Amino acid sequence: MRHQRSAQAAAARTGRRACVFVARYDTFVARCDTFVDEHDTFVDEHDTFVDEHDTFGARRDTAAAGSDARGAPRGADSAGRSREAMSAFSLSRGELHAERVPLATIAERFGTPCYVYSRAAIEARYDAFDGAFADLPHLVCYAVKANSNLAILDLLARRGAGFDIVSAGELARVVAAGGDPAKTVFSGVGKADSEMETALVAGIRCFNVESAAELDLLNAVAGRVGKRAPISIRVNPDVDPRTHPYIATGLKESKFGVAYNDAPALYRRAAGLAHVDVQGIDCHIGSQITDLAVYVEAARKMFALVDAIESEGAALRHIDLGGGLGIRYDDETTIDPAAYARAVRGLHGERSHELLFEPGRFLVGEAGLLLTRVLYLKPGDTRDFAIVDAAMNDLLRPALYAAWHPVEPVRPRAGDARRWQIVGPVCESADFLAHDRGLVIAAGDLLAVRAAGAYGFAMSSNYNSRPRPCEVVVDGDRVHLARPRERIADLFANESMLR
Repeated sequence: MRHQRSAQAAAARTGRRACVFVARYDTFVARCDTFVDEHDTFVDEHDTFVDEHDTFGARRDTAAAGSDARGAPRGADSAGRSREAMSAFSLSRGELHAERVPLATIAERFGTPCYVYSRAAIEARYDAFDGAFADLPHLVCYAVKANSNLAILDLLARRGAGFDIVSAGELARVVAAGGDPAKTVFSGVGKADSEMETALVAGIRCFNVESAAELDLLNAVAGRVGKRAPISIRVNPDVDPRTHPYIATGLKESKFGVAYNDAPALYRRAAGLAHVDVQGIDCHIGSQITDLAVYVEAARKMFALVDAIESEGAALRHIDLGGGLGIRYDDETTIDPAAYARAVRGLHGERSHELLFEPGRFLVGEAGLLLTRVLYLKPGDTRDFAIVDAAMNDLLRPALYAAWHPVEPVRPRAGDARRWQIVGPVCESADFLAHDRGLVIAAGDLLAVRAAGAYGFAMSSNYNSRPRPCEVVVDGDRVHLARPRERIADLFANESMLR
């Protein structure tokens, strides 16, 4: 009996010790949980500090960039790369982010290839350009051809932008996105009569007429629908924009516009047409222009032509100086909108004409990138190939213009870089995104092809029966799917076989 009581007492002591141990263990777990919570709080506070530091730095840089006498914002730093674009896509904690969203998270959620745009960068660029001309009567008409996604058109329409279109399809997009047809100008050398009628009924701001034949057809269409067509004549000032020949539009040999010396006679002819209302004058000398002197030369010629035309009795209400401001792809030094505004202001003088501008690439180019994944690495005897899932059908500019785009790993690796040819799956030797890039990469890595916000998706195709990428817009820590990835079934949904 005594032994039984002893065993019971020992068991009781063991039970109490077990309870104490469990209690201590629970306390330990609770402390661990508290530590984890405090660690998470610390990480959150650290992230907040980093974001606030970045915001402070951006504000500091904006202030340091200065302003003109009116306080107009500056759009680019001395190196040419816009600060808002750099801050919109930057490394944080070892990986590339779009605003506050890791690009890897976007790839995981939406797949690749994928176009990614920054709302903040687009709005900052628009505000910089628009603000530079704040003391002059003006309208910024975004060139829709650069990137016609409805989400981007919506952002710019909310900002007060007008639009520069080159087709009835682009007009339909502007209207669908909430843009104002009365702030829309219609450019292009080949407007069909059906497109003219659509634009007249919509009530657009102005047709930029590019030939005598177009003027006659527009007059006839306007008479048929009982309207007067508001027009400006696009003049070719024969100014060399010093850019790629495929995007130079202001030389004598270009298909665009009316010859400078022929313009006064065409204005006289337009004044005698019953269904045309002469409103202004227009020029656009090219795209990806990085030399301010080129714009000054073109503007000087245009203002002189305005004086000559008005000396004959015409009354022009606006002067459209076009677009074409370049961005930094490689080592270009770009044009500061404030410097451009100062130059135009000096030439505009005491004139009362409203100024119109048609920037496209400048507003959206650096605000977007193409996200792609490395499928295979294929070392060779003379060249090493990184085969990615994006191709020339997704981003045509390198194949079409031999254009240079920055390419960066989303999660940079340590190691010795090799010189890679970044190529896609399309069955063409011209299918490349970049040549001879020194990178440390592996199969499965994500790459960001930078400065792809303009003439990227807009020029994409279904070549090789490849679905086009999705498009997303990042707004702070939120991601908006602006266009879903096409499905293979979409490629032939509207096709039919012979019966």
